[in-house]
Amino acid sequence: MNRLIATLIFVHLAVQAAAFDTRAKAAFVLDQTSGTVLLDKNADQPLPPASMSKLMTLYMAFEAIRDGRLSIAERLPVSSHAMSYGGSTMFLDTTDRVKVEDLLRGIIVLSGNDACAVIAEALSPDGTEAGFARLMTQRAKLMGMEQSNFTNSNGWPQLGHLMSAHDLGILANRLITDFPEYYPLFSETEFLFDGRAPQNKSNRNPLLKLGIGADGLKTGHTVEAGYGLVGSAKQGDRRVIFVLSGLESTEQRAKEAETIVNWSFRQFSQRKLVQKGQQLASAEVWMGMEPSIGLEAAADFDVLLPVLSGKELAAEVVFTGPINAPISKGQELGELVFTPDGLPEVRLPLVASKDVARGGFVSRITTAAMVLLKKLNQGPEGAM
Repeated sequence: MNRLIATLIFVHLAVQAAAFDTRAKAAFVLDQTSGTVLLDKNADQPLPPASMSKLMTLYMAFEAIRDGRLSIAERLPVSSHAMSYGGSTMFLDTTDRVKVEDLLRGIIVLSGNDACAVIAEALSPDGTEAGFARLMTQRAKLMGMEQSNFTNSNGWPQLGHLMSAHDLGILANRLITDFPEYYPLFSETEFLFDGRAPQNKSNRNPLLKLGIGADGLKTGHTVEAGYGLVGSAKQGDRRVIFVLSGLESTEQRAKEAETIVNWSFRQFSQRKLVQKGQQLASAEVWMGMEPSIGLEAAADFDVLLPVLSGKELAAEVVFTGPINAPISKGQELGELVFTPDGLPEVRLPLVASKDVARGGFVSRITTAAMVLLKKLNQGPEGAM
């Protein structure tokens, strides 16, 4: 594999941003716009997720509505099991038949344990919440959430009910991306269902009224799990998703969450790295009508970098060469690889700048002769 080192004088290497030293037991921060992980603290450790696991029930409910297995206007019965839940509830009873839309708001805004169980029993393959929890686990694995195991629909403390901060980040990203039509529900600050519980009408997300772009998603708290938050905020063209777990109080959760949003937006910025069609290197062509081919950027590419800048950014163009003809314009031939300090490696596809036809008889003979001459000039060792 030929490797070409190229210094990109048009982008400066940013010095590493000051790390965010969170007091959370586990944390995960994703810049959704660029796909860059900004913070990972014990992010793959399975922990009790408390009510943050309700996001999985919501995801599966949204899927069922999209697929026509559930209607937003449908009214669902409330079982004695669903009614039996304590903690945060909608105060449902077995005489109710509740619209799915109200149940969704009851889960998102009120964190209703009973509302989750009603949805779960409606979508369960055997009509039980436990059956739905098994389905949740299976679906989570298909979504790449490897550290998630569900024993109920709402995060009620139970042995074996676990999720990682990374998994919760994956889930939040999928909710925002897959169901944009329902995502505005997560920014609702109040929901007074049927006038039943005025003391439980407010969204517990401490960021929604701060004017920092926060618009979701779900808080969580149990004695075992501590205080947690799956959050998201958008400022300008950037969206950040974050997960905090294992904090000591609502005050600490609110402070850590606000600080992590401000850190994510103020310490990093999007910068133009390359433009589509910009040639970054050239590669030798084997048996072609042209001796070389330009390698150009396949698309415009912005990169997320810490805000402080210093040295020039050194990048590496990697390709396997020489490249056999024929070559088609736009054919992927290599990659531009670089690693900003403190951030994951970034790879950008490089493509052929033009067509190169396979050479005729004379061209192929000439190429073969040049290769033979090169080996002879290298001596016996190079001719092996």
